[in-house]
Amino acid sequence: MAESLTVTALLEFLDGYAPFALAESWDNVGLMVGRTTAPVSGILVSLDPTLQVFDEAKASGCNTVISHHPLLFQPLKQILTNTVQGRLLRQALRDDLQIIACHTNLDLVSGGVNDALAARLGLLATQPLVAHQGGSSCGFGRIGTLPRAMTGPHFLHHLRTSLDQPDILVAGVLPAEITRVAVCGGSGGEMGPLAQEGGAQLFLTSEVKHSQARWAEEAGFCLIDCGHYATEQVVVPLLCEKIAAFCGEAVSVKATTLQRRPLRCFKNDDV
Repeated sequence: MAESLTVTALLEFLDGYAPFALAESWDNVGLMVGRTTAPVSGILVSLDPTLQVFDEAKASGCNTVISHHPLLFQPLKQILTNTVQGRLLRQALRDDLQIIACHTNLDLVSGGVNDALAARLGLLATQPLVAHQGGSSCGFGRIGTLPRAMTGPHFLHHLRTSLDQPDILVAGVLPAEITRVAVCGGSGGEMGPLAQEGGAQLFLTSEVKHSQARWAEEAGFCLIDCGHYATEQVVVPLLCEKIAAFCGEAVSVKATTLQRRPLRCFKNDDV
């Protein structure tokens, strides 16, 4: 890799890894803020583009932030700097940060969010839960087999430790023995029927709706909600690893050390 890495070269690499054209039509990916000609002094990778992450990038000498979730979803008619989004844009522009997003393209691609989640849980012989025209290994969600059968409680413990997520919601009946599991990082509760049809004994995702939880009860299936952050944060170290391999020693690539899950569970003893 040449000593001077530009945003254009970085975007070309990301497009080769997780093609921006794979993103859903409603999504927004690629360069959100910045200049394609800007030299990259350092890269900070995070799940979300936040003021805290922008501060961390500046403090660590990184002028480029790559996040999974986009800074901008919809076209803007005005930028009001007393709003959260306005403050984010003002800070990014003030600090001359380049803000890049890899969202649904990173969800779909082989070696992206869902493969990272499946690998973290140790699933074998995985395949997409929802196939995509991008290729046989491309699609939303993954379904695969555990290396060995686990009891329901053992699997929940496995989730807590593997995803560092103490709070787990379960809908339906937890199977006595689990061998085949489906997963989808982020919000994927609508894929429950597909997971059941694919032979999974449970489906792990996040932001399960009330109606989806009731469906699981009636269908004799198990839906597990492990939180949006926990099911997608697994891609951050993987993304860092791939970008660092591309950049070599020319550019520092690091994951945020400050960003945490935005939702916490308060129990009676906490209040």
